[in-house]
Amino acid sequence: MKFLHLADLHIGKSVNSFTMLGEQRHAFDQIIGHIQKERPAAVVVAGDVYDRAVPGTEAVRLFDDFLTELSREDVSVMVVSGNHDSPERLSYASRLLSDKGIHICGAFCGSLQKVALADEHGSVNFWLLPFIKPSSVQGVLGGIEIESYDEAVRAAVEASGIDYSERNVLVSHQFYTLHGAAPVRSDSELNPVGGLDAVSSKIIMHFDYAALGHLHSAQSAGLPHVRFAGAPVKYSFSEMRQEKSVTLVEIGKKGDLSTAALALRPLHDMREIKGSLEMLTGSEALALADKEDYLRVVLTDEEEIIDPLGKLRSVYPNIMSLGFENSRTRVDIAAIAAGAERVERLSAFDLFSEFFLDMQGSAMSKEQADIAMRLFERGGDE
Repeated sequence: MKFLHLADLHIGKSVNSFTMLGEQRHAFDQIIGHIQKERPAAVVVAGDVYDRAVPGTEAVRLFDDFLTELSREDVSVMVVSGNHDSPERLSYASRLLSDKGIHICGAFCGSLQKVALADEHGSVNFWLLPFIKPSSVQGVLGGIEIESYDEAVRAAVEASGIDYSERNVLVSHQFYTLHGAAPVRSDSELNPVGGLDAVSSKIIMHFDYAALGHLHSAQSAGLPHVRFAGAPVKYSFSEMRQEKSVTLVEIGKKGDLSTAALALRPLHDMREIKGSLEMLTGSEALALADKEDYLRVVLTDEEEIIDPLGKLRSVYPNIMSLGFENSRTRVDIAAIAAGAERVERLSAFDLFSEFFLDMQGSAMSKEQADIAMRLFERGGDE
């Protein structure tokens, strides 16, 4: 049996105030193309369907379009909620949709929801586990003390009476990891302090495959059959060198498993360019790649530039970030830092210094810094 593993759609997400709806629709069109070529029996979406609990109208419409296209391809669809989703909103009309082969599990109700599909080797059981917290599991199960995410997942799985002699697939959205493994994290993920949300992959190791969501880079969670699909779209510059994909999983007889990454090409890529204003706006640089890509630009000009962002956006309309790297930023920032040791971190002076650097492309001179310091000190006395 073949099935497609997706996760972390984050429909409706904006990056640096740029909407990603166009990129997401482009990715979904490619996913439909992969389905038409590979003909899987099912598509699983392992959480974070939306980027926020109350999604916007356009985001809801896009997901509705995607589900409608999936329903036309004669595949079973299974969706669990992630930590960004509202379980109640995602579950709306789920009982009606299940009759159409679209199974949405928004909230944990005491055991994992089971969807069984059959192939020539018998049944493959898909177990749906939405994002859970220790308090919510304890509230549902009762009678047991659950203090950690690890204990919550273990209790939820044990409460479901799974027969591991059969072929079983888990669909889950949690931060699974294995002691000693170093997961690839992205800036676009929510990272609790100290990894308090971590769950041991050993708890789910007896599933034939675990289709996970939460991390935005496709990777295993310490075990080859326990995998994060990754996000289908780049959502931060920490992901700009990643090749986005969806995972095609094929299960044969018990113990027979293979996976393959099916590439997703961005409508506009995310990348960084660095150099002088003249070089970056020259014909040679413009010919190297799509000028409508989402860009982080680093200018190296030594002289001050009036309205550098405006000049760059006349050529590159999708600049998300602009920084400067020259001798003045290296020297003057150190000088200002030395003169402001007595100012608390993120003081008004520090914030003004960062604002000046962003707007002017260079740090304040020592004279300007002294004037600003005196003004802020005077304001603090009043």
